[in-house]
Amino acid sequence: MSRGVQSRSPVNISDAAGELLRLAEHYRQMCDDELLILARQKPELTDLAQQALTQEISRRALNITENTPVKVQPQRPLSREYEEDQQLVEIATVWSISDALQLQWLLDRAGIPFFMGEEKATGVDTVTSHFDQGVSVQVMNIAIPWVRDVMKVYEPRDDREPKEPELRPAPIRCPKCHSEEVVFESMVPEAEGQKAVSKFQWTCDMCGHQWADDGIGKSE
Repeated sequence: MSRGVQSRSPVNISDAAGELLRLAEHYRQMCDDELLILARQKPELTDLAQQALTQEISRRALNITENTPVKVQPQRPLSREYEEDQQLVEIATVWSISDALQLQWLLDRAGIPFFMGEEKATGVDTVTSHFDQGVSVQVMNIAIPWVRDVMKVYEPRDDREPKEPELRPAPIRCPKCHSEEVVFESMVPEAEGQKAVSKFQWTCDMCGHQWADDGIGKSE
């Protein structure tokens, strides 16, 4: 059986997207003549293999006919488009083995190849980098559409990435009794110079005091 021929037996992978990604990458590594040979054996391929093969042949604009002379040639260099697809993109930094194992399980379940650390390990058990210094997790650029769904359910327990502090406005307080039990009444236009500026009209529920301001609480 020629290189790249996939039998019609069931695919041993839990996610079709991952299998399609693997096949697409495999066919991209083949030269034109190898693809033409494989195209003549298309009925023997799985549905996913046929889909990936058709896409690759279409991208190269190859003309397939029964009488096309075929001879195996050295693999041609990848085009710029293919190189961009193969570029590695960082999707996360893991700081513990448990987080790394969780992310590995999610990526494996989706059938997405990944690389960890500077050593480009393909599994947590072969990572030699130190997790307490942060280990980068990367995937090929072509896999990003599938990775987004994975990262939605990834929940690291040891995340040391600095986060922006959440800014919350100060509460509105009564200027008389300092209670926060205030009620917004309405917007009141007031003349300020040559412009009409709207003010917030408040009533304190505790002491009944009424006042107008710009609606921004003042920190004490």
